[in-house]
Amino acid sequence: MSETPQTSATPAVPVMDINQIMSLLPHRYPFLLLDRVLEIERRQRIVAIKNVTINEPFFQGHFPDFPIMPGVLMIEAVAQAGGCLLLTEFPDRAERLMLFTGIEDARFRRPVVPGDQLRFEVTVVQWRSRAVKMLGIATVEGKVACEATIMCQLVPRPPKPAAPEPAAEAPVA
Repeated sequence: MSETPQTSATPAVPVMDINQIMSLLPHRYPFLLLDRVLEIERRQRIVAIKNVTINEPFFQGHFPDFPIMPGVLMIEAVAQAGGCLLLTEFPDRAERLMLFTGIEDARFRRPVVPGDQLRFEVTVVQWRSRAVKMLGIATVEGKVACEATIMCQLVPRPPKPAAPEPAAEAPVA
């Protein structure tokens, strides 16, 4: 019994599934914009995907008769992919947040519509102790949909506010 060699048509086994992504990023539905990470080269590069469906809440208003994924959400997804790359390097990531500090040279090349699969390739341009500059390119079927250079910084996570005291019960008359 011989095994069939893996070809480029064979789907890649994910490096991170959605549960692993959620263990790194603080984002949750409807703002978690990645479904899977396919490749990681530590401190160098990450490849992630998002399956775009008509069920996305933003399609209700952007635009009702011609649903297009907002460009700012594609940039956010690039940042989330970069966050997955960055946060894997910090064991104390539960005490930190990754925040945008800048976006440069953002370009939107084609609309992204329901049924598309976005592929994000994010490459590190510069890595400092807590700040990273990355080039992100989002493609659909090999065609560039969006590209931008983003900067982000790791900051301490603010403490959670204390839970309010329970209200005293009113006397029964």
